[in-house]
Amino acid sequence: MTPEVRPIADLGPGDRAAFFERDAGIDEVRADVRDIVSRVREEGDVAVREFSREFDGVEVGNLEITDECERAYEGLEADLREAIETAAANVREFHEAQVPEDWRREFSDGRELGRRFRPIDRVGVYVPGGTAAYPSSAIMGVVPAVVAGVEHVAVVTPPADEVNPATLAAIHAAGADAVYGVGGAQAIAGLAYGTETITRVRKIVGPGNRWVTAAKAEVRGDVEIDFLAGPSEVVVVADGTADAEVVAAELVAQAEHDENASVVAVTDDEGLATAVAEAVDRQAGEREREDVIRAALANEASGVLLARSMSEAILFTEAYAPEHLAIVAEDDESVLERIDSAGSVFLGPSTPVAAGDYASGTNHVLPTNGGARVTGGLSVETFLRSTTVQRLSSGGLADLADTVTSLAEAEGLEAHAESVRVRFDE
Repeated sequence: MTPEVRPIADLGPGDRAAFFERDAGIDEVRADVRDIVSRVREEGDVAVREFSREFDGVEVGNLEITDECERAYEGLEADLREAIETAAANVREFHEAQVPEDWRREFSDGRELGRRFRPIDRVGVYVPGGTAAYPSSAIMGVVPAVVAGVEHVAVVTPPADEVNPATLAAIHAAGADAVYGVGGAQAIAGLAYGTETITRVRKIVGPGNRWVTAAKAEVRGDVEIDFLAGPSEVVVVADGTADAEVVAAELVAQAEHDENASVVAVTDDEGLATAVAEAVDRQAGEREREDVIRAALANEASGVLLARSMSEAILFTEAYAPEHLAIVAEDDESVLERIDSAGSVFLGPSTPVAAGDYASGTNHVLPTNGGARVTGGLSVETFLRSTTVQRLSSGGLADLADTVTSLAEAEGLEAHAESVRVRFDE
């Protein structure tokens, strides 16, 4: 069925809420997840194995599978191993450019101020898997942590009678220190609180289903997380110069992720809008995951939208704050200049979102549900903490003394003021 082209101006409050108030859909499983997390915290490996049996249908022996990852890498066919290495190298190169330098600066009034950066010592990365293969998620989660200098990078990935070797090989190539065959909420709980086998970490990152996301929400506070991500999203902003087949291909590609994915094309060209809708319908019918694609296209937060002007298209996109933003327009740079809220941006007709998903070098672990309004995607900074450093000369402190003591006394903190004055007592 060809999607309906809807004018943005005709969207009612309910329509706008569907587009702009998306959520990760975790409320329905929150109570069950709370029980899983509690039991893993109390019972450790016993609970992990029980939930693996219940949810994954797998009798887990050794939870740690680090050696299996190395064997999978060595046994992988050459072409796939080369693809994994190329993707990992590109991701590593991009993230190495993000590493901040420590700095100190002397100011003229006797203040020496600076900032230094140190890696978190232990982090956990969730890699979706089981019978499916997500080698790209392993690369995206592990490589930035390794580049940041994290001492212990632990990976959890769902168990299966035979975990896909491409996923295991990618985990090894990315440089993980320990790998556990555990998935779902029980994996997040294991990383957050530790078990007899799983080392407790200080921060957990990586994408997962709503059970994983709900578990991250549950343990947040006891351990840091990256963000609560929902189903995949893309907005394609296009003008009349765009190829309808290219725009449609972007929508269909993201739609095949999940029936709850949100895929949107917005243009100020009515002819293009109609052509995109028709191309989406045709391309969907040619894909193996047609049922999933069509379910995503029917999502209330999906569609082909017609703007009265490019300015209206840009305002809609900024309000939407998409995970992925593709701009296919004659002057794509000027469009980009007016959009601040997007997880990752893909400029021009030769830059498919799939390139960033796999191998261009940028990270594909990105905020959804409007999270791009306040945060960015996974990066080296995700795995670093900063410390400010200062040194004052006696003259520098003298210059600040009246300011500090006045403010301290205004706040009723006499000892703070005295800690300055005592340095000038003879």
